Amino acid sequence: MSALSPELNSSPINGRTHGSYVSLLAQLIRLPNQTGTFLLMLPTLWALVLASHGRPSWKLLAIFAAGSFLLRSAGVVLNDIADRSLDRRVARTRTRPLASGALGLPEAFATATVLIAVAACLLAFLNWLTISLSPIAVLLAAVYPFAKRIVPLPQAVLGVAFGWGTVMAWAAVQNTLDTPAWLIYGGTICWAIAYDTIYALQDREDDRRIGVKSSAILFGSWAWLAVGFFLIGMLTLLGLAGWLAGIGLAFYGMLAAVAGFFSHQVMRLRRPVPDASAFSMFKQHVWVGWGILVGIWGGFV
Repeated sequence: MSALSPELNSSPINGRTHGSYVSLLAQLIRLPNQTGTFLLMLPTLWALVLASHGRPSWKLLAIFAAGSFLLRSAGVVLNDIADRSLDRRVARTRTRPLASGALGLPEAFATATVLIAVAACLLAFLNWLTISLSPIAVLLAAVYPFAKRIVPLPQAVLGVAFGWGTVMAWAAVQNTLDTPAWLIYGGTICWAIAYDTIYALQDREDDRRIGVKSSAILFGSWAWLAVGFFLIGMLTLLGLAGWLAGIGLAFYGMLAAVAGFFSHQVMRLRRPVPDASAFSMFKQHVWVGWGILVGIWGGFV
């Protein structure tokens, strides 16, 4: 917003200034908080680096980084459209632009459409196999917001949606889908279930009150054990993917370090975790993602 001129900042749009309108759109796409973008992007980078044996093209890195930002932004808008009535009943989410009424549905749909259209333009630089896989990514992003009303484990649906980028990334490099691609996909699903269960601990009481399903409710006092199980699954699947790709020992050293960190988190979850701590633990998984990326790169040095 700092780039806007004083004249633009003072011009009204339906009673709002341009500055406040831009601020609301930034809130709508969660621009100040990019944790979700990194959690979507990093597994795609794992796949790109592993598929290219440590030498991915800068073009593909840029395309998948930009695509992750655009699709995650579109995804949270679609989520807010679907959840606007529920969000009004939860303290943490009632101030979101749609829940509070600061923005309307037409503006939200227009924003999501533009974001998806721009993301689609990136496909022009990819091969046909990757292009053919892309509609599934949009479908999964549209379906996920409704999973919490139906599926006892909506975090698994999130993982299926977030992980699909790894399949597309592998296809973009290899122009085929090999076993390591599906192992990375499975590992990403396990990871998403684990970190989003930690995230869901913040809303467990509100979700139970309004009838929303989540893994934090499903697993209850055994959430720590479930998180540990899925994190073990993640590390196992990633280890197998690396082995099939012929990666070096540096990668497994990083997985061992990550396993130590995961053990610490799981032990913390055995006791009640305050909301602020749960959110902090969730955000720490971004660093896990970066660490694994460094480990994959290091395994091919």
